Amino acid sequence: MRPYIYQQADWPDFRWDYASLSMLLGKVRNLQGRMVGKMELLGFELRNEAVLQTLTQDVLKSTEIEGELLDQWQVRSSIARKLGMDVPGLVASDRNVDGVVDMMLDATGNFTLPLTVERLFGWHASLFPAGRSGLYRITAGKWRDDSTGPMQVVSGAMGKEKVHFEAPPAAQVESEMSRFVQWFNSSEHLVDPVLKAGLAHLWFVTIHPFEDGNGRIARALADMLLARADGISRRYYSMSSQIKVERNAYYQVLEKTQLGTLDVTQWLQWFLTCLLNALESSDQILVRVLNKHKFWNLNATQILNNRQILLINKILDGFEGNLTSSKWAKIAKCSPDTALRDIQDLINKNILHKELKGGRSTCYELAWPETN
Repeated sequence: MRPYIYQQADWPDFRWDYASLSMLLGKVRNLQGRMVGKMELLGFELRNEAVLQTLTQDVLKSTEIEGELLDQWQVRSSIARKLGMDVPGLVASDRNVDGVVDMMLDATGNFTLPLTVERLFGWHASLFPAGRSGLYRITAGKWRDDSTGPMQVVSGAMGKEKVHFEAPPAAQVESEMSRFVQWFNSSEHLVDPVLKAGLAHLWFVTIHPFEDGNGRIARALADMLLARADGISRRYYSMSSQIKVERNAYYQVLEKTQLGTLDVTQWLQWFLTCLLNALESSDQILVRVLNKHKFWNLNATQILNNRQILLINKILDGFEGNLTSSKWAKIAKCSPDTALRDIQDLINKNILHKELKGGRSTCYELAWPETN
C-alpha cells in the first residue's frame, strides 16, 4: 500500500499550484465581501436572526456529518442564550448540545485569540461532557493513546472491514500537534487565510489527535480561519452545511489526498468549490430572514397568543415535517382542544390554511405565499 501523506519525507511541507487556484479563490473572496456587505446592511435584529440561523445549521450539520443528530430547537436555544439574544420560545438544551455550541462560538467569536493545546483540549472535553462517545468511554480533553489499537478510519461489516486511513501513531501526536499549533498561529508564511483554512482542515484530520470528534474540531478550526478571512465573528454562511450536502465527495477527496503527495492542489480546489457553494447557499438564509421580518410586519396588528407566536416562528424558521394539531399541542404544551382553537383562529385570520395534499391527519401551512 502507498504511504500516507504524513509518511512522506517532506511532511508537512504542503505545496499547491496557485495559478490553478487563483480564479476560484478570487470568486470566493469576491463573494465573501459581497455577502458580508449585504448582511451588514441589515438592521441589528435581522443580523442577529441571520447569525442565529447560520450557526444553528452549522452546529447541526457538522454533527450530522459524523452520524449524530441533535435537536434543532435545543441548538437554536443554546446559541441564542449564549449570545444574549432575546428570542421567544427557547427550550432547555442538553449538555452535549451546549458543548458543541460552546466550541463553535469560541472558535468564531474569539477568532483573533491564538490557538493553544489547552484550548483544543477544552473544545474536545466540551464535545464529550460525560466522557462517552455513544456507548463507548473515551478520554476527553487529552490526546489519544491508541490503547485499543491504531487510530483507523474503517468502513464495512465486521470481518470485511476496509481501512480508508490510519493516523500517525499516538507517540507522534504531541510533536505533530505542537508543529500544527505553531503554524496555525504563525503569520510568517503569507498564505491567504481562506487557503489556510483548507490546509488546517486537512492537516488536523490527518493527525487525528483525539479518540473521537476530530472532524468536528477540524471544521471548527476552518471556521475560525474563515472568520479571520472575513474579519468579523458573525457567521453568515455555513461550510459544514455544504460539506454535509457534498459528504461523499468530501470523504473521497480526503482519502485520495491522504494517500497522495504533499501537492494538495486537488484538495484545495475541492475546498474552495465547496466554500463557494456554501456562500451561494447563504442567500437562502437571507431570504428566510427577510420573509420572517416581512411576515411579522404585515401581521403586526393581528392579536395572537404566545402559543401561536411560538408555532408560527417555528414554521418561519424551517419547521421540518407536517404541522398537525397533535404536533401543535405537543410543542405548545397545551391540550388538543386548545391546539385546534389556536389553529382555527389563525385560519379565520388567513394566516394558516389546510394543506391540499391530504393524508390520514389534517396538516396546516402558512397561507402567506412567500413562506410556502
